[in-house]
Amino acid sequence: MLLLLAPALCLAEPASVIRATQMKQQPASDAATVAPLAENAKVDALERKGGWTRVKAEGGAEGWVRMLALRYAGAGDAKQGNSGVAQMLNVARGGTSGTQVTTGVRGLDAEQLANARPNTAELRKMDGYAASKEGAGGFAAQGGLNAQRVDYAKAGG
Repeated sequence: MLLLLAPALCLAEPASVIRATQMKQQPASDAATVAPLAENAKVDALERKGGWTRVKAEGGAEGWVRMLALRYAGAGDAKQGNSGVAQMLNVARGGTSGTQVTTGVRGLDAEQLANARPNTAELRKMDGYAASKEGAGGFAAQGGLNAQRVDYAKAGG
C-alpha cells in the first residue's frame, strides 16, 4: 500500500511569486535566466538547495528562484485540481498537519565577497536618510520619550 502512495508524498508544493523575479538555469544569481516570473505567478516548488528553490511555472518552464521570492500556499489551501491526498499524507511525511515553516538563507558566498565593489552613490543615498540630533530629539519629544544614560558594559563581564 505504501508503494502505491509513495508518488503522492513527492508531489510539488504550490507557491506564488511575491515579487517579479527571474527564473535561473542554476541556483546562482549569475546563472542564465530561463524566464521572467511576474508578481503573483503560480509555481510548483520542486526542490530546495541552499537559499534557492527549483520551481515549475504554469507554462511548464523549470528553473531556480530565490527562496525568499516565494510564498507557499497556507495550510488548508490546495493546489487547483488536487484531490487532497497530498495534504492528507503530509502528516505521514512531516508529522504535521501541513503547516510549513520556511527559513531564509541570507548572506554572501565567497565569490560574491571576492567580487564586491564599493558603491559610493548608494552610500551618499544612505547618508541622506540620517537624522540630525535635533531632528531625532524633536521626534522623540513628540512621542513622549525621554533620554536615558546607559553605561557601557565592562570588558570581560
